[in-house]
Amino acid sequence: MFPYPEQYRTATPPITTAFMVFWAILSHSIFADASPFALYPLMMLFPFVIVFHGYLIWLAQGMSRLDQCFYALVHIPLAFVVWTFTIMHVNGNAFS
Repeated sequence: MFPYPEQYRTATPPITTAFMVFWAILSHSIFADASPFALYPLMMLFPFVIVFHGYLIWLAQGMSRLDQCFYALVHIPLAFVVWTFTIMHVNGNAFS
């Protein structure tokens, strides 16, 4: 179906992280501060990134498994920072 399925699988976690940013910007402009409709998708996206990195590690074999571990080791902390700031952006002034 897709010409390069491995590249699509490998790109899924960063695409999910980018979707976090777009969702935060879009939902903050549409909904009120701390809207549950804006927050709940964000709460599900970071665990999805972690689970999908685990899937990539499980699916890989040999040396590429170690490569996938390094990929997860670099991307998960960066995605956590992005996730934290997107939640802060969607909350707006709700905590003050």
